[in-house]
Amino acid sequence: MEPLNQKSIERVVSQKALQMGSSFPCQICVVGFLCGVCLTSLFLAALTSFGTFQFGPILFSTMPMANSSGNSTFRNDINMITRSDCHFKLKETERLWDSKSSRERDNEEKVSFLYSGWSAVLNESTTSGGKEYLQKHGIRGSSLPNAPHLENCKVKTQLYEYLDKRTGTDAFPPWTTWKGSLQTFSVAAFSEQMQKLRHEAASEGACPPWIAGSDEENYPLTRKVQRDLWIHQHPLNCSSPDVKFLLTDWERLPGFGIGAQIVGMTGLLAIAINEGRVLVTNYYNRAHHWGCKGSSQSSWSCYFFPETSLECRQRAFELIKSEDAWSKGTVTTKENYTTKHIWAGPTPRKWGLPWNYLQPTTYLNGTLLASHRKMDRRWWRAQAVRYLMRFPTEYTCNLMNEARHVSFGKLAAKVVLESLPGDWPKENSGKERSGDIDEYVWSNHKPWVPRPLLSMHVRMGDKACEMKVVGFKEYMQLADRIRRHFPHLNSIWLSTEMQEVIDKTREYSHWNFYYTKVRRQVKTNMSMADYETSLGRETSTNYPLVNFLMAADSDFYVGALGSSWSFLIDGMRNTGGKVMAGFLTVNKDRFW
Repeated sequence: MEPLNQKSIERVVSQKALQMGSSFPCQICVVGFLCGVCLTSLFLAALTSFGTFQFGPILFSTMPMANSSGNSTFRNDINMITRSDCHFKLKETERLWDSKSSRERDNEEKVSFLYSGWSAVLNESTTSGGKEYLQKHGIRGSSLPNAPHLENCKVKTQLYEYLDKRTGTDAFPPWTTWKGSLQTFSVAAFSEQMQKLRHEAASEGACPPWIAGSDEENYPLTRKVQRDLWIHQHPLNCSSPDVKFLLTDWERLPGFGIGAQIVGMTGLLAIAINEGRVLVTNYYNRAHHWGCKGSSQSSWSCYFFPETSLECRQRAFELIKSEDAWSKGTVTTKENYTTKHIWAGPTPRKWGLPWNYLQPTTYLNGTLLASHRKMDRRWWRAQAVRYLMRFPTEYTCNLMNEARHVSFGKLAAKVVLESLPGDWPKENSGKERSGDIDEYVWSNHKPWVPRPLLSMHVRMGDKACEMKVVGFKEYMQLADRIRRHFPHLNSIWLSTEMQEVIDKTREYSHWNFYYTKVRRQVKTNMSMADYETSLGRETSTNYPLVNFLMAADSDFYVGALGSSWSFLIDGMRNTGGKVMAGFLTVNKDRFW
């Protein structure tokens, strides 16, 4: 009897539960709960649709529940929710994704459009066809935003010419305490007293304008040495019988790289200083190509301002033809000196022994290199290379513009677009006309590059016969060493002749690498001379000089002191306000 009563009770409870489940209020509660779940999922999917997570369709598992007539109404309700509401959620997510993709495509098109506009302007300054491109795409010059990574090379060169020669009877060029183009601002607006002070500054000789940073951020006495070098190389009267000359070609023996040539010339400049001669350089084989025009072809002046004035050059070439000048020693050539004298001769002592208190900022094998046997040579070569490269020519300026545009142009376009109206270039009233502050003050700022920027020169190949060669991994370990102290550093300007090094950059996805687009060596046993020959004279000269100047201006530097090229870059940085950035090297000079 008890089992029968128990079954009867269970049957009654099941029927009641079935009636409750079939009741309208209960179904409403269940449907409402499931709708809430679905809407919550939709909201979360919308929030995360721009991230890396994506919500798929949410499927609900249902229990078969029948009403008294045997129809599965609850299953139908659930299926209806799954098909309608969650399908709506997928459509909304797709709409948000499409909206994001549309904005991204629009931004990419604007970046490409702005980059192309700048390319047209850049090509106009070096070739032709720039204006035609702008007109074809309906771009007016006034509506094209300024390119922060490009310089006006013509205006910059005119400024350098102004700063590299005397005006009137002044003993010095117009090196005043005003910086850059501000020195050319018309003095008509100044009082008579201000004009007098400006004249006195030019007469007494202020600091050379090609030196950046404070005295503490440069090698000792850099400003004084650079000023004295300019005065020595630019006598007031080149025709005076007291003025003597050292006239020489650049070294051109087979196997001599650009670095070796420059090192040799720093030795000849030291001889000229010690003997009281004006150094005059003549034939430079690396400038013997069609990129160097007119009188600058086959001359150092194709790339950098000449080491002396035109008057002194002309006088030296006159004297070289005079037997009397030869007999009196008024003029000498490279052949008058031994190789040892040129490459390892005495460092000029007219400034004392400033190398004795060089700051220890070179990092080698986990510690700072405080001193070595050739401290004087390191200090002097830094001074000499800074003077020889004090002002780049318009040709070199254009090379730098092209390199920055190829590497940083699109990144610069993204930065600029963030400051423009969203509907640019459709609605644009044109950029504001440049004023005095643009021309005389802001023009002195350096071209934009992604900063902080680390420059790295990886020397391998045939250099193994001269120094200890290490792999790319060791260079990157030093880069990571810098980054641990400066975590916002993520960009590297890479200089190397080896394709193997370029390929290995893919293993370091947490770094952004930039480099010149030239064909590199595939075989490790290929000599540098053969490699340069395969590139051609123009390319094999231009791209290393671009790398050199990029390295000199970078915030940090990793290289190999055993390489003459790295050695010279380090010297250029230590006379350009970069001493306190330090230098991390994978080896030391083989003569130390």
